[in-house]
Amino acid sequence: FLAQVVLAWEVPLGPCAMALRRLAATVVRDCPPQPRRLALTQRRASHLSPPLALGPLRRPQHTLLGLDAQGQPRRCSGAGEGGGAEASRALSREDLEPKVFAVVEVTSDSPGILASLLKVFSDAGINITHIESRFKSFAGDGPAFFIDFEGKADSDFVRQVLKDVKSIRGVSRVTVMPPREVPWFPLNVRDLDLTIDTLDGGTALINEDHPGFSDMAYRKRREDIVRLAKQFRHGDRIPRIEYFDKEVETWRAVYERLQECHERWACREFLEMMPQMERYCGYAPGNVPQLADISEFLQQRTGFTLRPISGLLSARDFLNALAFRVFYSTQYIRHHGNPFYTPEPDICHELIGHVPLFANPAFADFSQEIGLASLAASDEDINRLAAVYWFTVEFGLLREGEDVKAFGAGILSSFGEMEWSCAARPSPTCREMGSMADLERPSIVPLEPLAASRQAYPITTYQPLYFCADSLQGAKAKIEQFCDTLMRPFFPQYDPLTQNIRVTKAVRRAPRVSTVELQAAKQQDYFEKQQRVAED
Repeated sequence: FLAQVVLAWEVPLGPCAMALRRLAATVVRDCPPQPRRLALTQRRASHLSPPLALGPLRRPQHTLLGLDAQGQPRRCSGAGEGGGAEASRALSREDLEPKVFAVVEVTSDSPGILASLLKVFSDAGINITHIESRFKSFAGDGPAFFIDFEGKADSDFVRQVLKDVKSIRGVSRVTVMPPREVPWFPLNVRDLDLTIDTLDGGTALINEDHPGFSDMAYRKRREDIVRLAKQFRHGDRIPRIEYFDKEVETWRAVYERLQECHERWACREFLEMMPQMERYCGYAPGNVPQLADISEFLQQRTGFTLRPISGLLSARDFLNALAFRVFYSTQYIRHHGNPFYTPEPDICHELIGHVPLFANPAFADFSQEIGLASLAASDEDINRLAAVYWFTVEFGLLREGEDVKAFGAGILSSFGEMEWSCAARPSPTCREMGSMADLERPSIVPLEPLAASRQAYPITTYQPLYFCADSLQGAKAKIEQFCDTLMRPFFPQYDPLTQNIRVTKAVRRAPRVSTVELQAAKQQDYFEKQQRVAED
């Protein structure tokens, strides 16, 4: 009880009184609270994290989309239309864990001042999550320490600790600053339910140039599958699709054609995983694999999971999901009229190009590293990360001895681009097919993420330039180094047990707005600027 009284004593303290307060803090920390001390103990604990918020639990749905008795597409029976994204937030945190941002100014840069400051926090049992020093313009002025620590700024306990800091000899001022506002970002994997707005609405890319534009049955089929993806919420079972005969034949044509190219030009890590995809996930020429089976397999291998999506996401939303080891995948397939061409990503691109390497630990790690770097990043940094993603995960190459091999999904899912990027002498037919008839072969340069982040790229032709890494581990190391150069508002830490993001600074999320139109405009402006620079 006396220890609690000492802690509550709010008067200026000398060295002896501070020593007594530190002893009292130790007593309170090490002794179990008694009923008569409960009120004071609760006041001390009021700076800790809030409990998890329990929301309505939703029963997982299992959906099968195929043909009914009359040969017509079955209607979808997934999560209800009115469920909404908020309904799935069963165990999502209400907000960020409370942290305090304080600036401690000292009169001079004297030895031991930082140690004295840290001792106050240590004796009080408070965890400092971030600290940095900044010097002023004049040599005679002391530094200022920017400190973020766990707690609530309005708690009596935190106020008293900051008073103790102020009483340290040499400290001139202690100021509690408001949390820094950062762009909205998902805190929990369930927050991804809020990031499903697509650039194309799921079907907008079916225009006059699309092979399926005049096929009403194909467009209706796409709408049914897209509707399933829009209804999906975290915790639901991934819908199983019964693919029509024409769809299976389209898959077969693509699968068998790509198999031949993979044997020549795919990287070793990809080739090692394909037999396992066939054994455990149903990969075969005559069978379109189910996302649910693949997601379960990936989770057991590297912790990655798949989530159905209706179309193209903004770069920010797509990259944010990678931070939680979640990969968005479409479930519709390209039109059967031209199985070797699609103007947008489809299940052939996702499952043949992307998925096998997500079972590789090194590839999974650097994909998540890009995702973590995207959390609360500026629009400019999102564009840089999207470009790095493009030149690695989508169109990356690896050096294997004297040969160049593909590990990017955009290459691995295109037999033409595999030849164009990896063959010593691409054929005239290949060059013509990729609108590269005037170019003998592409430029291949060593992977430098900083250079890749500034490089403009075409999206309707083969790439004129590729970045080549020595290995997946080497690519991972370079990606990590690049991410460390970004001006991050905080350092995100992913907790795989709770699938939460922890932050190291006191920040406040800005209200969420749809990033689809904003990101599309920003990216267009970014690449136009890059193109002008390249031309100059």
